[in-house]
Amino acid sequence: MNSHEMSLISHCRIVELPRIRHNNGSLTFVQNTPEALFDVKRVFYLYDIPGDSERGGHSHHLAQEIIVALSGCFDVTLHDGHESRTFTLNRPYKGLYIPAGIWRGLTNFSSGSVCLVLTSEKFCEADYVRDFDRFLELTANKAYK
Repeated sequence: MNSHEMSLISHCRIVELPRIRHNNGSLTFVQNTPEALFDVKRVFYLYDIPGDSERGGHSHHLAQEIIVALSGCFDVTLHDGHESRTFTLNRPYKGLYIPAGIWRGLTNFSSGSVCLVLTSEKFCEADYVRDFDRFLELTANKAYK
């Protein structure tokens, strides 16, 4: 995996997940459909995160993600190699879509936060770019639109 797809901050966006409301609670679901942004191949979640912790700190060559705050809130700062933007996630029916090639960092976790991540790829260490300087080198070689 040596190609780093060129994605821009403008490709990242909040997506509304299906929500069914009842008097006794709400239900949100994600399923693979032709309308979905990608087929989900891996699901994981982060919890018991100290408020001053930083998570993420990487980009992917291939994997796309949707990040959801199932409980509590936290910030996701994205960088495309040229500009950055921070999103605050705090609703379990709204997710942040992140295409491949975007650096992400998660910070400012409230007490009891649970972060759900849906990904388009199974885990593969070679898909990760974990060094920010290397990420900048990869994105510098791509045309900025």
